[in-house]
Amino acid sequence: MTQYTKKEVIAKAQEIAQMIASTDEVDFFKRAEEKINRNEKVQKLIAQIKLYQKESVNLQHYQKHEALKKNEEKIDELLKELDSIPVVQSFKQSQEDVNDLLQLISNTISNKVTEEIIKSTGGDLLAGQTGSAIESKKTQGC
Repeated sequence: MTQYTKKEVIAKAQEIAQMIASTDEVDFFKRAEEKINRNEKVQKLIAQIKLYQKESVNLQHYQKHEALKKNEEKIDELLKELDSIPVVQSFKQSQEDVNDLLQLISNTISNKVTEEIIKSTGGDLLAGQTGSAIESKKTQGC
């Protein structure tokens, strides 16, 4: 089995990151984000939400519980309104798609590393045990 340095692995990871950045999922995400940033209604709602959130922090600090509750209800209303906008829905879906892609890549790498460790130690792939784990069970009489 070929040995790689940490530096070589990082270089390959950077290459893969560039590949990921060039996928349809990331391209769609960038276009969706651009639409969000150019949408005046969305930007106004976001600004309102931020304003209410700051106000909530102050109300919480001064223990104005009733006013805080009303403020939080207003934030929820604004968030629902924001979420109902098609461009926002599209943006959120694109975020999910990119996250799913990254999760798939992460799981693939993790599973392959585990598989290679098991193989290289003479372990049992089906049992998910390395060779040293199998040997230790034998010596313990199990």
